Amino acid sequence: QVRLVESGGGLVQAGGSLKLSCAAAGFTFSSYPMGWSRQTPGKEREFIATIGTNGGSTSYADSVKGRFTISRDNAKNTVYLQMNSLKPDDTAVYYCYRQTVYIGSYRYDWGQGTQVTVSS
Repeated sequence: QVRLVESGGGLVQAGGSLKLSCAAAGFTFSSYPMGWSRQTPGKEREFIATIGTNGGSTSYADSVKGRFTISRDNAKNTVYLQMNSLKPDDTAVYYCYRQTVYIGSYRYDWGQGTQVTVSS
């Protein structure tokens, strides 16, 4: 059974930093791309960062590029999101996910989310 548990969220002032962690279990972590997304009430979920299986390939949404860094430690079955220069618009629930492919389409397994609140 896939299990993803996020941690590290909280309240931070604008301009500050947070580092989110996502501990994975129930599957061979090193075999799957992983990522982070976020969602605020009334808005669609935004995919913000992805990382390949060995960490050598990353991609970011324009909204976070240059401020956020995704990384992974396959020995610890953990994916991270370092968030710097945070803005009030970054306030959201942040979810990590495992990405799989099924009949030519991406599928995602989600964690329960962690709240990030950025005050102005």
